[in-house]
Amino acid sequence: VHLAESGGGSVQAGGSLKLACTTSGIAFSMCGMAWYRQGPGKEREKISSISSDGTITYEESVMGRFTISRYRQTLYLIMNRLKTEDTAVYYCAACMTPLGRSYEYWGQGTQVTVSS
Repeated sequence: VHLAESGGGSVQAGGSLKLACTTSGIAFSMCGMAWYRQGPGKEREKISSISSDGTITYEESVMGRFTISRYRQTLYLIMNRLKTEDTAVYYCAACMTPLGRSYEYWGQGTQVTVSS
């Protein structure tokens, strides 16, 4: 199993980025997927998820600015109107654990830095 995030970088506040998470070794169409992030000095938090049937959730702070999607073996996150507080390492996660509390597989993360 391999998950690899890409698309991170440095942008100014108000800018946009598109993250991608390419996967291999999983039954992608059958797995719930999610994006997490961990900002400086903060705990990792789930910001968006998309289930195998397409049900989508967003954390309140990103709702209306971020869009999650999935296509074939890749998970995407379009991030618009970025804020300095969006600065974090962003991780993709795949396949919920049996109790539904976490995910089985994780990528290594991609850094997003938003400057004012």
